Amino acid sequence: MLDDMPAQLSHRLIEVFDAVMRTGHLTRAAERLHTSQPTVSRDIARLEQVLGMVLFERVRGRLRPTPRALALQQEVARSFIGLERIQARALSLRDFAEGRLELACLPALAEALLPAATRHFLARQPLAGLSVTPLESPQLEQALSDQRHDLGLVERRDAPAQTLLEPLLSADEVVVLPAGHRLLERRRIAPADLAGETFISFAPTDPYRQQVDALFAAQGVQRLLALDTGSAAAVCALVRQGLGVAIVNPLSALDRAGPDLHVRALTVSVPFHVGLVLPALRGLHPLLEDCRQALHTAARELLGRLDPVADQTEDRD
Repeated sequence: MLDDMPAQLSHRLIEVFDAVMRTGHLTRAAERLHTSQPTVSRDIARLEQVLGMVLFERVRGRLRPTPRALALQQEVARSFIGLERIQARALSLRDFAEGRLELACLPALAEALLPAATRHFLARQPLAGLSVTPLESPQLEQALSDQRHDLGLVERRDAPAQTLLEPLLSADEVVVLPAGHRLLERRRIAPADLAGETFISFAPTDPYRQQVDALFAAQGVQRLLALDTGSAAAVCALVRQGLGVAIVNPLSALDRAGPDLHVRALTVSVPFHVGLVLPALRGLHPLLEDCRQALHTAARELLGRLDPVADQTEDRD
């Protein structure tokens, strides 16, 4: 840990090192620290002298961190997380009588699940604060493993490293169709029904995309894969414009359903899971239980809205 470093190693030198690592540039680091570029350069030289090793190589006017600098930054980042949490907790105690809860989740869950959950949470704790940080995977899992947040929401069934996972919601992916589509007369849609359809997909590396592609491949169904994008919100927006059909998670679909976007169940199961993630290496926030209950209430409400879609039946013979 940093406490074991030589006495000459000051917090200021570590702060300068962190700024240079984050920006990759002396001038930008100086701007970040509200100081001058020569001062930052001298501090880096002093740090290298104190540690007895080269931290940066200068290549074409830019700084390139050495392998030792990259390894050191991992330790610095962990130490800074503790300082940032102390500062954040102090501010929350000042501004909110009951404190502030820090939550991280995927953007799709922030849009589709958290508004209702936040309403329930603040009904229980009107003097509390809630800070939501949307993160994509794998940054989300890394942040939760690093204990940066009081709780998190993930679309998986296994816990990230150094966390505990509690199942929150399990359902199936659904089909979304634009207004006037020929398949709207069907209550449930089979993969074969989508043969030849213009299909809007997630990026090829997305796990749900791979799962859906495998499903159609196994049944020998050919689609026109014209468009792909990185979020369920974007997929639904493209479908709403009549540019194709898609299979998405039920939360995003229900959140955007309306006259120009229709939701139908599949005849086969494409599982969708949401888990509530808790830090395993530090104490639980006193507001956590109320937030947990609020999330479970919101999840039950969403499943209730999904039941009429999932329960729609028609003869498949």
